[in-house]
Amino acid sequence: MGLATIIVSIFDRPKAFSVLLSFKTYLLEMLSVLPPILILIGLFQVWVPRKTVVKAMGSSSGLKGILMAIFVGTVAMGPLYAAFPLGVSLLEKGASLFNTAIFLCVWASIKIPMILFEIKFLGADFAGLRLALTLPSIVVISFFLNVILKGRNFYEKT
Repeated sequence: MGLATIIVSIFDRPKAFSVLLSFKTYLLEMLSVLPPILILIGLFQVWVPRKTVVKAMGSSSGLKGILMAIFVGTVAMGPLYAAFPLGVSLLEKGASLFNTAIFLCVWASIKIPMILFEIKFLGADFAGLRLALTLPSIVVISFFLNVILKGRNFYEKT
């Protein structure tokens, strides 16, 4: 980042200053979001037993695991980069890669406030159609991800 800014500053000082301001803004945002997320993940690691995660989102959880991943991804708040540490934590606790991928995709694309904004500004038909297309796509993508990475036991403890 520093080297790129130095190179840009040689050719265009105002643009380099703009880059530095943007960097500062995003850095401060990350520093305000990540510590609370990491604390919550630490509490999740300590307070939630592995058996509970395996039962709710493990490889044998079936439809219940899919629905749990969709629900948790939909109600969770924060930027997507905050979801990845939680995804790792889910894998470490015994959640299946399939359900973890669903969780991450839902976090990235479906949030309750987003749905409400879509309904208000784009109409219920649009929001419903987007959900009807997005949810099956997420399941299919997660299925193929699971098939491609089959045999790789991410964070599975015996």
